[in-house]
Amino acid sequence: MDKKKIKEFFADKKNRRFAGLSALTFLGLIGALALQAVWLYNTYSLIKNNVFTECNKILEVSLNKETSIIAKQLPEGTRIIGGANTDTIPQATYLYEGISQLGYQLSLHRIDSIAGRLLAQKDIDCKYSIKIVNTKDTETSIKIFPKAFITIYSAIIPIKTDLSQGIQLVLYNPLASILNRMNILLVSTLIILSFIISCIIYQIRIIARMNKIFQIREDFTYAMIHDMKTPLSSIFTALYFLHSGRLDNKPETKEKYYTIAENEVDHLLTLTNRVLTLSKLESHKLEMNREDVQLEPIVENLTVKFTAKAQKPVRFTVDLKAPMVYADKEYLEEVLSNLMDNAIKYSKPEGVDIRIRSELNEKYTVVKVHDNGLGISEADQRTIFNKYERAAAGRKKNKNRPSGFGLGLNFVQQVMHAHEGKVFVTSIEGEFTEFALLFPR
Repeated sequence: MDKKKIKEFFADKKNRRFAGLSALTFLGLIGALALQAVWLYNTYSLIKNNVFTECNKILEVSLNKETSIIAKQLPEGTRIIGGANTDTIPQATYLYEGISQLGYQLSLHRIDSIAGRLLAQKDIDCKYSIKIVNTKDTETSIKIFPKAFITIYSAIIPIKTDLSQGIQLVLYNPLASILNRMNILLVSTLIILSFIISCIIYQIRIIARMNKIFQIREDFTYAMIHDMKTPLSSIFTALYFLHSGRLDNKPETKEKYYTIAENEVDHLLTLTNRVLTLSKLESHKLEMNREDVQLEPIVENLTVKFTAKAQKPVRFTVDLKAPMVYADKEYLEEVLSNLMDNAIKYSKPEGVDIRIRSELNEKYTVVKVHDNGLGISEADQRTIFNKYERAAAGRKKNKNRPSGFGLGLNFVQQVMHAHEGKVFVTSIEGEFTEFALLFPR
């Protein structure tokens, strides 16, 4: 499987996974909003119908009171004969028409005033008017309002038995009164919507975080598969020539191929052990066997190793004011080896100066590894200890930078945490980098 197919395989897998999550999230949000919209609309319609019913009752009561006021003005003994009470002609209509025939007219002003008081009692606070409606589509009103966005018309109460004329109560823009009755529902809806939106935002953040993790893992896997091909190819080539017998008469070349194979195997084994160690450290299954360790032998072995191994000039300066460190010897050596390897790897082709120092303070034994290499930007300093960071970010920023898997500095950080210590980095891009390891005394 070539590089392009490997990358396409992981990209396709990730895209399908997150496309499904995005679709489910979108459908869930649409469904929740649709349910809330239907709930609010049904409640609004119900309350609006209640207001309509109350308007009918208020108009009926207002007419009855107006009729009572006029009845007190009629001569004693006056009688108004009613008719049959039908679905189309209420009994009260005969009374209104009889009053009119006696020369008394219903007062729109008084009906308006009575209706206003009754509306206030019902907490219906909006503009309104009382109209006399004629069958010829003509209206008589003591108030004139412009056309409203929302208008509620009461049922028309006929005041003539031929149904040619009636009285109607009209509410203009009663939305505030309707919403006031929905305040508890609106508050609860806002709370529910806020909760839903918060959950959606939280889910989006989780998805974004998962996407980043999958991207890092994808880059790491791609980098490992690709970069492991080189040492494996080198080992295979060395073994092929050694096994073929062509180098039996060339001891120096034979030794060179042995050395290449050993170095590449050591490189792969170190990487494998580092991955396993990180896994154990994260699951808290690895214990540090701490003891007082002499720094000088470890540093000396590492300086000899990297001086011989490096493909560029490397100059070491050692100043160990604190000769002992309370640490696990094996992991201390690997941490220092990793920092020295990085110092050489991320340096100029003409060479690098590496200074190793140790000192004591009240709480810690401090070991510092300083180099005059390429340095680390401020942005990268915030993420350089993240797992797989090198694999995820290194190739994107500069394809000519050394390859790696982003495990080394995370390994350093995890080991220092296991020692109950700390690690800090100080760097200026293009000038220097210094790592400080703080081991508790």
